[in-house]
Amino acid sequence: MSLSSSYPESREIALWIVRESARPLAQNLAWALGAAVYPPVAVSEANAESNRGQFQEAFPKATHWVLIMASGIATRYLAGLPRSKHSDPAVVVVDEACRFAIPLLGGHEAGANALAYQIAAFTGATPVITTATEALKPLTLGIGCRRGMSAARIHSGVERSLDLAQCRMSDVREVATVDVKAAEPGLLSWLSSNNLPLRVFSTAQLAHRPLTATPSDWVKRSVGLAGVCEPCALLASPRGILLLPKTATAGVTVAIVSDANPAPSLLSCPAN
Repeated sequence: MSLSSSYPESREIALWIVRESARPLAQNLAWALGAAVYPPVAVSEANAESNRGQFQEAFPKATHWVLIMASGIATRYLAGLPRSKHSDPAVVVVDEACRFAIPLLGGHEAGANALAYQIAAFTGATPVITTATEALKPLTLGIGCRRGMSAARIHSGVERSLDLAQCRMSDVREVATVDVKAAEPGLLSWLSSNNLPLRVFSTAQLAHRPLTATPSDWVKRSVGLAGVCEPCALLASPRGILLLPKTATAGVTVAIVSDANPAPSLLSCPAN
């Protein structure tokens, strides 16, 4: 599924590779994002410096760049190019294994954070968001819904859940759901009006990690999973604590995970 239709047409997205082995990934991302892949010629060690020079010339010509390379290489490619956060293109770095999507420039102003989430939704990569505004928000919402739920119904379900947990919408960092719900118009409309990003997990990911305290027979029959909102929220915030288990409101289910006081990691546990 192409994911470019939910974003402004004014975006000019381009992808840059430094190894020919990254071209298949770049072409798949280009299809999903409505982007172009550069350089068009084959990449090799022999033309590495030429490749870098071409990128420096092309840098101002796109509004969003996806660099498929190591972050260290991306740093060297970008050396001396940024001028202002108000005018520089957004830059997201993606490793060739597609494990992480890292906004490197223009997280807020240019939309790199949103682009990283978009890439993550298509590939299953983890968006690595480091901007302070998001880092200080502790809540992740897991949301499931019946088909055709309106934005108003989703809003009501979320508001009720936040009230039960004594939490505020302003503390929500992101929303997570399963892939079969990722294109629900009501959910996308509600996310857009609240300026919230969406993490998407595949049914296969959730089937391997069924992190739910309240399994649902209906969800099992319709989606093939024990649950949606709880495992999605816990996978999106792996060190978080389930603040509010699944709460159902007229066809909308919401779970809330908080990492304000994260669960202790194994490294911090005392030895026996």
